[in-house]
Amino acid sequence: MKKVSKVLRQTEVGHAKPEMTMGLDLGDRYSHYCLLNRDGDVVEEGRIQSTEAALRRHFEGQPELRIAMETGTHSPWVSRLLTELGHQAIVANARKISAITASVSKNDRNDAELLARFAAHDPKLLSPVKHRSQQRQQDLNPIHVRATLVRARTLLLNALRGLVKSACGRLPACSPEAFPRRVPSSVPAALAASTAPLIEQIALLNGQIGGLDRQIEKLAAKYPEIGLLRTTPGVGSVVASACVLTLDQPGAALSNRSAGAFLGLRPAQSQSGESDPQRRITRAGDNYLRSLLVQSAQYMLGRFGPDSALRRWGLKLAATGGKRALVAVARKLAVLLHSMWRSGKSFQPFPQPAQTAAA
Repeated sequence: MKKVSKVLRQTEVGHAKPEMTMGLDLGDRYSHYCLLNRDGDVVEEGRIQSTEAALRRHFEGQPELRIAMETGTHSPWVSRLLTELGHQAIVANARKISAITASVSKNDRNDAELLARFAAHDPKLLSPVKHRSQQRQQDLNPIHVRATLVRARTLLLNALRGLVKSACGRLPACSPEAFPRRVPSSVPAALAASTAPLIEQIALLNGQIGGLDRQIEKLAAKYPEIGLLRTTPGVGSVVASACVLTLDQPGAALSNRSAGAFLGLRPAQSQSGESDPQRRITRAGDNYLRSLLVQSAQYMLGRFGPDSALRRWGLKLAATGGKRALVAVARKLAVLLHSMWRSGKSFQPFPQPAQTAAA
């Protein structure tokens, strides 16, 4: 890459901006880049291998650049590496840049140039996100591995029940942990040999999931806020740990009320003039954490959920629409957990109004 002079100029918001801006379209094997000068002219284009060694050779020792890329598999480690090398790394939210993702002329070269032009003009147009730290990512990995194993176990359970039903049988209702002990005696003799591998795999997955559960339980010693969030009914170690490690810090959402929107639990908007149709939730943010909050909301509204102001509100709403109430409680739960994290206060089933507490 050509050496560029390290001349800084001030942007409209008062922050120093590098003279050169680059768009980097990350690929699995190669990444395409486009370099713009301060006048928006293309200075250089090309591609680099998507490896740490290649990126170090290309960017190490270069004057500071503003480099924009989209969120993806490689964006966490690439953004950390570029920041380490002294560059401004901007990670664009791929869901919010339809000018790139939905372009009719989409290719790696055009994507790199568009990223560069957006970043040069106003980085806010890219709806930038900040990846969590490498340490928190490593601590979050067991939670995602557990989620994958749970999905695999569910697939095996459903397959086994389907096989038995097709032979005019029915397996007893039981928890996945008790399944390998209680089920074999209910499997028809004609299916015993063919279903044995499924039962063995379910037992193996139970052991592996249990080991991950114990590993996740230990995270509370490292992150005290996990124990604080667990005081909420329906929020166990997995939900609390996923919340803390996914959001990374309580300031990830601008305010308590925006926590639900940050996780995609608010309805999308399509207002124009007098038209303002009701739409489904946006489903933005982390899919797994959103699904965990919905599961916690199911417990709170279920028969074993302890009495609380949130449960009463949810049950009242459920009288008019059950599924909608579930999402609404999950959104309120996200707001509640975020508020507890920021304030350091444990769960209160019936919180006092602000005026009463002040008095």
